[in-house]
Amino acid sequence: MKKYIGMRVLRSFISIFLVTTVTYGIIYSLVPRHLIFKQDPNYNKMVTTPDKRINYESLIYSKMSYIDYMDSKDLQKKASKIDSEVTTAVTTKNKKIYQKYIKSIGRNWQLYQFPESKKFYAVRDIPLYERVFRFYSHLIVIDHPWKIKDSSNPNLKRYVRFENDPAIGPALVGSGTEHKYLLYFNSSFPYIHQNIITMNLGISYPSYANLPILQVIGQGQGKTEAREVTFPTGKTKMSSIDIYSRTYKSPKKADAMAIDNFGKGDAYTATRNHYSDPSMVSNSVRIGIIGVIISYAFGLPIGLLMARFKNGFFDRFSTGVTTFLLALPSIAIIYAIRFIGSALGLPDSFPALGAHDWRSYALPAFILGFLSIPGTVVWFRRYVVDLQNSDFVRFARAKGLSENEISRKHLFKQAMVPVVNGIPEAILGTIVGATLTETIFAFPGMGKMLIDSIKATNNAMVVGLVFLFTSLSVISLLLGDLLMVILDPRIKLASKGGKR
Repeated sequence: MKKYIGMRVLRSFISIFLVTTVTYGIIYSLVPRHLIFKQDPNYNKMVTTPDKRINYESLIYSKMSYIDYMDSKDLQKKASKIDSEVTTAVTTKNKKIYQKYIKSIGRNWQLYQFPESKKFYAVRDIPLYERVFRFYSHLIVIDHPWKIKDSSNPNLKRYVRFENDPAIGPALVGSGTEHKYLLYFNSSFPYIHQNIITMNLGISYPSYANLPILQVIGQGQGKTEAREVTFPTGKTKMSSIDIYSRTYKSPKKADAMAIDNFGKGDAYTATRNHYSDPSMVSNSVRIGIIGVIISYAFGLPIGLLMARFKNGFFDRFSTGVTTFLLALPSIAIIYAIRFIGSALGLPDSFPALGAHDWRSYALPAFILGFLSIPGTVVWFRRYVVDLQNSDFVRFARAKGLSENEISRKHLFKQAMVPVVNGIPEAILGTIVGATLTETIFAFPGMGKMLIDSIKATNNAMVVGLVFLFTSLSVISLLLGDLLMVILDPRIKLASKGGKR
């Protein structure tokens, strides 16, 4: 079993790498890069002159890993290593120094001039293979006491230790680290939280501009919400600050409010906010799990009854209905249920009642479950029918057990073994595959986020979501195998041809 799991994990890593790399290559090589500015609300404000346009576009391209960029000041600062008298002025001498410096660093750097000021800047197009390498090399981030390098704070202490923090209680606290709290506990799922090892999937742009991708999908939504917060200074007051999210910020940049909350000289005053509505992940998980429960609650009994009365009226009728539903386009079912639901008083759009009303989740969750019922019915019926002629069933009949007892006590349990294998994948499928449902209901979840990111040419977000969805998919397959072993210990996981 250990060998099997090891091989599955290895294949999973290979699958994640291949899918993500292919997606990255397609997006960053085939999608024209200039399209990212069409959805940027700040673009027209920032590009009032040709110089500003070039500078702004170059900064964004650099942030998106299309190019490496040195503006005039940065170029002058770096070229001063060759000649300390170099300036940003437009002179023949400075141009020669810049050209010499560009040639010395190599790697296909090109020297250009702004059309108005004529000042010099340098650009290097990053090859696709190098962009991919950068993505993976920065994917895993480990926080440690030497992570922060701040020349304005030379006396920054560097340590990691357990403390009974006055703001949050027992926690693994760091100094010199990016995060203040590396390991902590609270009442929010999953109750144990860590910032020691995190993932960097890139920066979102143009939608949710300049926010890390994981923060976009993991933080709350809606308006900021004030809660009772205890600060390190001992003050307790109503605030929207998420005290657990403290990260490093140079004490010299702290404003009066930060000093009042955290004390003068505290280096961890950068925080996020609490929001009134759940995150995208939370929303998708809610309707996804409910959808799976609905699918199994209806699909399994129907499939069992169809197998129990095989070739009877109920079996034939149910087969016809499930075949029709499988053939019917999903969008038709979604709109039909949406129309019926709205006639019964349920909202046909999530924003109508908002995140704090259960009715906002009712139709999206029911639709996800309903769309999965036909497939669940067909597969479970097949499993049960395959088992009806097994030796243990014939033995049960010979003992005098009724067909109802055989179905309930034997067939159902045995047929559930392969069904359980698909439960994690089914939950994931409803979460990441709800793009159409979430879009129609304007539901703020991960499925809708993928569609919105594609429309907005938010390339980093698309790659990040594909990476997450692929990772969760392969993990769900492995969890399905493990659940199957738990349900039936007789099953031994092993590689093909290996010992059982």
